[in-house]
Formats: sequence, C-alpha cells, structure tokens
Amino acid sequence: MNQIEGKMAVMKLDSVTFRLKEHQDFHWLKKYGKAFWCVDETGSGCICIGMEDAGKRYFCKIAGVNTIEGEIAPAESVTVLKNAAPLYRELEHPNLIRLVEEYAYEQFYVTVFQWADGECLFDHWNFETYKKDVSLKSPKERFRELPAAKKIAAVDALFSFLQNVNRRGYVAVDFYDGSIMYDFAADKVTICDIDFFRKAPVINDMGAAWFGTKRLKAPEEYIKGSVIDAQTNIFTLGALLFEFFGNYTDDEVKQRYAQNRFVPCSRSKWQLNEESYEAAVKAVCADRNGRYKRFGEFYEKWSRSFL
Repeated sequence: MNQIEGKMAVMKLDSVTFRLKEHQDFHWLKKYGKAFWCVDETGSGCICIGMEDAGKRYFCKIAGVNTIEGEIAPAESVTVLKNAAPLYRELEHPNLIRLVEEYAYEQFYVTVFQWADGECLFDHWNFETYKKDVSLKSPKERFRELPAAKKIAAVDALFSFLQNVNRRGYVAVDFYDGSIMYDFAADKVTICDIDFFRKAPVINDMGAAWFGTKRLKAPEEYIKGSVIDAQTNIFTLGALLFEFFGNYTDDEVKQRYAQNRFVPCSRSKWQLNEESYEAAVKAVCADRNGRYKRFGEFYEKWSRSFL
C-alpha cells in the first residue's frame, strides 16, 4: 500500500509507515515476519526495517532504495553495503551487531542482522520530534545523565571493540556516536554501523570531505594524502569521551563545524577527575605524534585514572 504526496511516496508495510522518493515494493520482506519499526531518513541510501517472526526479531538494512535523505545514488549504496557486509563477520565482537545473512534481491542489496535492543546515541531522524516536544530527552541526553560508572563501563566496551578492530588490521572509518546504540534497561553497548571501516593501510583520498562528523574528526581526516590509522581511531575515541563526559554549549559545537577542528572542553567542564581528563586530552592531541602509540597504552592510562 502506498500513496504519493508531491514527489514523495508514503509506503506502508504492516503497521509501519515510511517515506521514499518513489514507490518500491518491500512485501518480499514478509518472509521475516511482520514489520514493527523503520528508519527512512538515512543519508546512506539504505532503509532500515525491523521485522518479527514468532518472537525472533531481525534488523534488515536494504541498499538501493531511493530514500528521502539519500546522499548517494541507490546504485552506489548497493556497492557500499555489499562491500561492508563481510566486515561484520571479519570483525565479530560481543558488542557488534551480528549478521545473519546477506544477498542481492532485484535492484537491492540486503543485510539481515539479529535484532539488538537499544537506542542510537545520535538519532538524527528524531531531532525534529525533540524540537517540537522539549519534554522528550534524546538517547544522547539520557546517556549523558547516567551515573559515571555506567558510562565508564560503556566506554570499556568501545575500547575492547576498537582494540579488536586494530588487531585485525582494520581502521574504524566514520565511527561516531551514530554508530553506537545503548540499551538503557540492560546497560549494554551495541555497535550497529561499521560500513565504512577499511583494511589498513588507509590514506585520506578525499581531503576535508573524508568520512565522519566534524564534531569528532581528527586533523588528518581533513588533509588529502594523510594516513588514517590507529592513531586516528585513538583520536576518535578520545573525542567521544569528551562527548560523554564533557559539557559544551551549542555555539562551541558549531565552532567545530565552522573551523573544521575538534577542541576538548576545559577541565572545569569535565565530569570526571583530573587524571581521566589528562588521559582524554592526550588522545585528542592535534599532533598525531603526541597521542598514544597503542590502544593498550590509552586504555591503561584511562582505566588507571579511576584507581
């Protein structure tokens, strides 16, 4: 079932309604049961649909869809997802969403994952909802308000995951809070998007347009020809620590976009102790030679700060 509103097709699958630029049939997904959830505002050219059958839930990510917020052509999204799918097996980890199957179907490419409970820590598709109802708190806000011990445990999971990525010879490209889900009931972290991770060595061949949000990008992620490696990922994790434990004004965040530069918050705006602040600051040193040489060194400095 669908209807056309202007140049947008409003689709319905079971009880779920979503919008596309044109009609596309998804009833073939019924082999996974009934649809109960959907995200249609993705820049990746993919639509994400939750399906349930006899108590089993699946997260279906489908490329080749003409999405309303698509930043790349549907055919390109197919190539990206097809190349990404093997990464979920290669980088298997307790905190990484588990791939069940992948395949081509008509013009689409389909990846099916085991459903993981949780809420994305950068759910941009809901931002308008939060603006309209200020009583609602985003998952990011709720996560920031958690007791420090719970957030520190969540960070441990990120350290473990990124160390695994490094050991296997990969680089975590475009890894940010939008790649992370948090289950507030079970206090569990799930990594839900590693589509742009790459096998090392990796060189920035796009300059300032290199993948990633300006809220968290390292200096080398703006410079064409720069090496993107474990030191870059150390910076990214350090920047995430400031997202989780630092306080910024809206204007300070806007400055990151305007200046293409991440800046750590001041010590007075850091929620934890002096030692942990120093550990995080070293990770986001603009000069890559001033950062930790290894993830293990970073984790040791970070974890010992709480002893």
